[in-house]
Amino acid sequence: MSKDNKKFDTDLIRDLAVLLDETNISEIELERGDVRIRVARQLNIEAPVSMAAQPAYAAPMAAQPQAAAPAAQPADTGPHPGTVASPMVGTAYLAPEPGARNFIEVGDKVSEGQTIMIVEAMKTMNHIPAPRAGTVKQVLVDDAQPVEFGEPLAIIE
Repeated sequence: MSKDNKKFDTDLIRDLAVLLDETNISEIELERGDVRIRVARQLNIEAPVSMAAQPAYAAPMAAQPQAAAPAAQPADTGPHPGTVASPMVGTAYLAPEPGARNFIEVGDKVSEGQTIMIVEAMKTMNHIPAPRAGTVKQVLVDDAQPVEFGEPLAIIE
């Protein structure tokens, strides 16, 4: 494989990894001629639900690129253990439909698995569950706010 093809593969792998994050799918495979590229999300079963899975990069006949640095969290939230992070890039909605009551408010008690908001990605409404039972301490996004992968959405203690 020539140096030009290695550059092409690296760019393609990065593009596929971004698509993987944006769509929240677990695996993408692409074949062009004699080159096959598979990008899969490595799921850590022992990690809390609030931690988003990081994509794993794999490509035959190409060096593995370094993963992009995780998105920086705003300084005011810090690495709070009760932070619920966005599992994808999209638009956060605090209520099931316009004009309806929000899923959660500060001070609400939530149970594990209860929907706390929705993140729309590619016209798909993805319900974001509470990773644990507790009390909502902060809601860190506004309704209809664009969010990034890994961005803090709420804090539940």
